[in-house]
Amino acid sequence: MTKDMQILFEAFLEQLSESVDEAEFREAMAGATAGFELVTFAYLSLPQQLSGEPRLISNYPDRWTAHYLQNRYQNVDPVIVRAGYGGCPFRWGSEMRGAATSQVQQRLFDEAAEFSIRCGLTIPIVDRRGWMAAMTFAADEPNPAFLRVAERYEQALQLMATCFHIHVRRKLSGNRTVDGVSLTPREYECLQWAARGKSAWDIACILGIKRRTAAFHLDNAKKKLGVRTKNQAVALLASSRSSIL
Repeated sequence: MTKDMQILFEAFLEQLSESVDEAEFREAMAGATAGFELVTFAYLSLPQQLSGEPRLISNYPDRWTAHYLQNRYQNVDPVIVRAGYGGCPFRWGSEMRGAATSQVQQRLFDEAAEFSIRCGLTIPIVDRRGWMAAMTFAADEPNPAFLRVAERYEQALQLMATCFHIHVRRKLSGNRTVDGVSLTPREYECLQWAARGKSAWDIACILGIKRRTAAFHLDNAKKKLGVRTKNQAVALLASSRSSIL
């Protein structure tokens, strides 16, 4: 990895660690991909249960992503179907469109093309907890510049996609368990901000609540975790996030 790529990657990781919602995660990935001279990306995480909803974080046009989810294209999209088997990153384009076997799949490709999504590099992500996701870097056409970046930086993009997935899963999956103890959404949120060095006063200003309310939630978190200090609670939060996948 070159020095410039190392700086880009470190900045990306720092931004991921500070991201707390989809908008911030989108901004982090958009900034990183721009460093590779890539224009558009889409991260799609499929639900673990049939009743769940997929999570889509991308800088594709909003009209397209809304249409994609409304029509549940993730269930028939040949790119996502292939990514579901795991394995290595793969490039796709007209050959996959030509192999589409149903009218719905053909319509999907036709409609995507209207938004300049005709080819891409897709990175399958299947982690040990059973989560399945895919990160796609798309282009209007397989021009030499795109193909060169996809080939030269494939491993770096794969690492970035995996890091992105891990941080999104930890922060947005709704899992608020610390050291085996379940916290309320507000307790967990206050503890997260405390882990970033924020005082009860800071947290109150950030969340738009009173200082004593923020302190109340931090105290409850400490009691549930069986610790006496905020630093001990923060340490338990950090250790609960320490596994790689």
